[in-house]
Amino acid sequence: MAVEILLPKIGFSMNEGTVAEWLVADGGSVAEGQPLFSLESDKSTNEVEAPGSGTLRIVVAAGGDPVEVGTVLGYIE
Repeated sequence: MAVEILLPKIGFSMNEGTVAEWLVADGGSVAEGQPLFSLESDKSTNEVEAPGSGTLRIVVAAGGDPVEVGTVLGYIE
């Protein structure tokens, strides 16, 4: 079963953010807890860890427009 990678809410007032960089390529292998992508918000940039282990399938490309908190960024299969 695939695990959804959601845009997390890092700060109390955060409503949207941008994937600055994927740290693992699409189709790459990831382990739970491994840094997965860099998230830019209004106030900071943070690394977000993988919520599971498996193969990464990216839905939202890095460097695009901001997306809302809770948006599916990709899947780990």
